[in-house]
Amino acid sequence: MATIKRLIVIVLFEHVDLLDVTGPAEVFSLLQREMDEPTGYQVVLAAETLAPVTTSAGVRVLPDATFDDLTRRRIDTLVVPGAVEVDAQRRVRAVVAPSIAARVKALAIHTLRIASVCVGAHVLAAAGLLDGRRATTHWSTAQQLAEEHPAVKVDADPIFIRDRNVWTGAGLTACLDLALALVADDFGERLALRVARQLVMFLKRPSGQSQFSASLEPTSTTRRMDALRHYVMRHIGEPVTIAQLAEQAHVSDRQLTRIFKTELNMTPAAYIESVRVEMARNRLETTDDPLERIAAACGFNTTDTLNRAFRRKLDTTPAEYRSRFRTVC
Repeated sequence: MATIKRLIVIVLFEHVDLLDVTGPAEVFSLLQREMDEPTGYQVVLAAETLAPVTTSAGVRVLPDATFDDLTRRRIDTLVVPGAVEVDAQRRVRAVVAPSIAARVKALAIHTLRIASVCVGAHVLAAAGLLDGRRATTHWSTAQQLAEEHPAVKVDADPIFIRDRNVWTGAGLTACLDLALALVADDFGERLALRVARQLVMFLKRPSGQSQFSASLEPTSTTRRMDALRHYVMRHIGEPVTIAQLAEQAHVSDRQLTRIFKTELNMTPAAYIESVRVEMARNRLETTDDPLERIAAACGFNTTDTLNRAFRRKLDTTPAEYRSRFRTVC
């Protein structure tokens, strides 16, 4: 009896991000090693023609089929990667070819599940497939996605989001988490975890894990702002007041608030709390420290203050966060 494999189509086009293509493909390939029967996936790379496609890394990829070859085939999962351009000021923007958005829209009609990788969400949005849905993308292009497609409910924080049959993933290596989630959805958590071990991934992260890191924010546009951020990091376990920061910057309290709003789009107090939550998250994930010690080390002073901050920023408690994301044995 012939084995039945689920058809996964990965969209190819010029200057596509290489990892967006190879990351999910590797996850789907490794699944077969862990299955007793060859009933996993058939992965097909599809492009406008069968000519080699040059990726953003300069590596050329050979398509298996053309879009026209697939117009009458039932597709189980359509995976849509993305592409970006970087200007002279190192600003990143997602780029979408209208012809590719049209092809994706046509293929989606007979697709059971659609998944975008990284800035591939912009392709789905251009095809009208994200209207009214909650979606994520790489943090660097989230604002662009929200501005260009106001009908999309953009959430830049999670590493991936599932909204009915449409999945959207965050940046770069989060493509592995998204692909593993698709495997788990099809074949169960046990097989997905076994694939994660093959990839030597530290853990298979749930969708609620954040792609945001206060310590990894884009460098600000002024040295003064960079100095203020470094001051906050150095003194995070101590009381840090607006007056202290204003003194460091040699400005008034009001001017300090304007600087933070202009450069980081948040108040000084909100930024300090974000850094403290980030530090606490790291300790919850990687240590056995009790909540009292974490609260003190991160400048919260009490566990009640720590709890309130987690509720505001992450809509969970420190204990719940640790139970989901703890990475030590």
